[in-house]
Amino acid sequence: PEKLLYSQGCNWIQQYSFGPERYTGSNVFGKLRKCMETLKTNWTEISATKDQEERGNMCNTLFSDESKEHKLYEAIKFIMLYEVVEAYEQIKNREEPIPNLFNLLLARDSSSDPLSFMMNHLNAIGDSMCLDQVELFLLGYLLEVKIRVYRLHKFNTEEFQVNYPDEYRREWNEISLLTEDDRYYHIPLFRT
Repeated sequence: PEKLLYSQGCNWIQQYSFGPERYTGSNVFGKLRKCMETLKTNWTEISATKDQEERGNMCNTLFSDESKEHKLYEAIKFIMLYEVVEAYEQIKNREEPIPNLFNLLLARDSSSDPLSFMMNHLNAIGDSMCLDQVELFLLGYLLEVKIRVYRLHKFNTEEFQVNYPDEYRREWNEISLLTEDDRYYHIPLFRT
């Protein structure tokens, strides 16, 4: 978290909020660090496990701990912000080309720069807002996962099934979600 402050001059990061917790000031760095450490530790442990059933059990245990689950969400949100800052700097400095999803994200009136993205979108996620479709593109991109969404309200149309991001690598894993309204997403469970 401190890298954004020191290398990019993003002192506004202190306005980052953790779900319903509105303002934490300079304490934000310590909280974000704990969230990132939780993500790294659990990701490393689960990734190292080869047995799919054991891996599933580890995930079930992880997501039955509400505190850890929220730390993971906040770490992912922060990584999303970090990626937006990096892309914004590349655009500003006319560096190497960036994925189109960043152009879409930064083209919105409500997120024309990283600060407005954080204040108008990220800060409300987990409290009063859900992910917009453009944030699903970003989420899939940064996790290197193809997110296939079945949109029940678009049944019998070509928009019934969509992929986030629409540009993905073949080796990326795929997850499926269901939505009734493009606001709330559900993970389908398959029982054997």
